[in-house]
Amino acid sequence: MAEWIDTAEAARRLGVRPATLYAYVSRGVLRRRHAEGGRRSLFDPAEIDELARRGRPRRPASSSELAIESAITALGPDRPYFRGRDALRLAREYGPRPDGFERVAAWLWTGEPAVEAPEAWVADPAARAAGYAAQAGLPAGVLPLDRLQVIVAAMAAADPLRFHLDRPGVLALGRGLIAGMVDSLPPAGPHGEDAGSAAPGIAERLWAKLCRAAPREGLLTAFRSALILLADHELAASTLAARVAASVRADPYAVVSSGLGVLSGPLHGGASFGVEKLLAEVDDPARAPMAIADRLRRGERVPGFGPAAYPAGDGRGVLLFDLVAAAAPEHERLAAAREIRAAARRHRLPEPNVDFALGTLAAVAGMVAGAGEAIFAVARTAGWLAHAIEEYERGTPIRPRAHYTGPPVPR
Repeated sequence: MAEWIDTAEAARRLGVRPATLYAYVSRGVLRRRHAEGGRRSLFDPAEIDELARRGRPRRPASSSELAIESAITALGPDRPYFRGRDALRLAREYGPRPDGFERVAAWLWTGEPAVEAPEAWVADPAARAAGYAAQAGLPAGVLPLDRLQVIVAAMAAADPLRFHLDRPGVLALGRGLIAGMVDSLPPAGPHGEDAGSAAPGIAERLWAKLCRAAPREGLLTAFRSALILLADHELAASTLAARVAASVRADPYAVVSSGLGVLSGPLHGGASFGVEKLLAEVDDPARAPMAIADRLRRGERVPGFGPAAYPAGDGRGVLLFDLVAAAAPEHERLAAAREIRAAARRHRLPEPNVDFALGTLAAVAGMVAGAGEAIFAVARTAGWLAHAIEEYERGTPIRPRAHYTGPPVPR
């Protein structure tokens, strides 16, 4: 049997770009296998030659189709897999642990099992001071996600070593960056004043910035699990933006800033904020059907329903909602969430997703407005940095091409 060929040779034989080759794989036109620990794709030369004889597939390329090789996350029928490991199982295993999120982030970054406790995540004092001072000048009502965008920019300006882009440098910067993002937020209540130095893990420190009440263990486990479940989701819009930034060797702070900007959209990380507002509107569970009907009448999306990636249901949302329900089974906000789900089902809406469960967690825990967005942002920063490491090591800019549809141009 002929030796399988690499991506460059397969693309040359077909006369296409590597991105088009990967698109053929995603559409089932071509098969591939991995070599060298999953870092290289190989193709059957006979299959490539047959496709070259038949001609390229006739189906026009989607305007949103862009294929990028990555060994980080694969999407299954109802859940993601982080470097081959079921994200739901990771959440169940590490959610109860104070350093659970840190261990899963290390797995995303390195692909190595966390045998020992991870290093303490501590921000550089100067960078943390810059981040805290920058957000402290914002008005009192500014949401946490908006503060995080200011914090990251200020931390970048205070870090002269941010252009050190080899793997050890990015790993060290990533731990300090996420710690600084969390520790630079203002505390939600008195118990959060010393959280940056006293709490052992990122999750407990972030809780103190988003919730006025001290954490209860069941809800804190749900909170940690949310961070793990949201740590990455393949090439979501914010991750693509982060990868594009990294592909041109933007520093990790710029990578995270790119992701944060896209994440804020209501069709992405901002969806949980819409869920928070919906739950606040349903002050009486009996009002849930009317709240859903009003949105549908106005032609609005009902936030927290309809994951494009999982038409049959988002396993992340199921697990997180169950954890919240187990921690606070009689809570009035949980009752409202259940009635909203029931009303949505009667209206034949899609299944609830992880954003709905995240908004429910924030409401049941009594967190500040916009807490779900902040949880999503801190969690997904781990994923963005994992993708950035891949791009730094690949060293090739991502350059999508437009299919021009405007007026004719001179030739």
